[in-house]
Amino acid sequence: MNQDYYKVAQKGAWVSIITYIVLSICKLTIGSMAHSAALRADGFNNLTDIIASVAVLIGLKISQKPRDEDHPYGHSRAENISSLLASFIMMIIGLQVLVNAGQSLFYHRTETPDLLAAWVGLVCAVIMIAVFLYNNGLAKQLKSQSLHAVAKDNLSDALVSVGAVVGVVGSQFGMPWLDTVAAVVVGLIICKTAFDIFKDVTHVLTDGFNQEELMKYEHVITEVEGVNFIKDLKGRMQGNYVMLEVTVMVDPHLNVIQSHEIADQIEDVMKHDYKIRETIVHIEPDVHKKKGG
Repeated sequence: MNQDYYKVAQKGAWVSIITYIVLSICKLTIGSMAHSAALRADGFNNLTDIIASVAVLIGLKISQKPRDEDHPYGHSRAENISSLLASFIMMIIGLQVLVNAGQSLFYHRTETPDLLAAWVGLVCAVIMIAVFLYNNGLAKQLKSQSLHAVAKDNLSDALVSVGAVVGVVGSQFGMPWLDTVAAVVVGLIICKTAFDIFKDVTHVLTDGFNQEELMKYEHVITEVEGVNFIKDLKGRMQGNYVMLEVTVMVDPHLNVIQSHEIADQIEDVMKHDYKIRETIVHIEPDVHKKKGG
């Protein structure tokens, strides 16, 4: 991975961290002053986001380390591990928000919050939508799973703030319990976001791969001149990069140089057209049939 990738990726993480610090302080302070359980829960949600973004930064930093004797493929999966740890922390805080909100409902500890909480939540929602659009653009540009997780969290935060606004506004019409219900919804969203991140990351860490992508790569490799057919094709993610391993059948009468040229063509096509970091090509003789025969 080049330094430009990390510089841009870290910029996205820092934008999230600074935004979350400001918003969490604002929400927790105003939420307490305005007696809004929903806004306080939203503030705790942003605290989890700070932790998640810091974890992403640490993962990005470790990922920059070059290969060594213990890590022949490099350290790029540190990004995935950082996202995994962040999902655990988010789940714990989400469950705590649910417990606190549930206790308030059960013991009827509800009061009508000040309308100021709604205005704060609305402004925060607009800010988080802007941060989501920025980080989502970076994630697509860099094909970064960790930044994609951050962007997904940004969007859920905007929705959480909207939910807090609904709870506060609803409580103004003689339904003070609605603010606490909104806090419950916030807790559920935190837990759902944590689970989604966990599911995506574990899929990558267990070498799961998109089968539709493999079918696309298989079609392209089959079209390379000299390839009779593909015997086997496997793919996995190494950090944010795709690595392929393919076994192709070729004319058994080709010499070593000709077979090597076919392998080079496959590697070049995958690298230049699909940005595949590494394609390992195994050449085997097709003793049964020839291409087109």
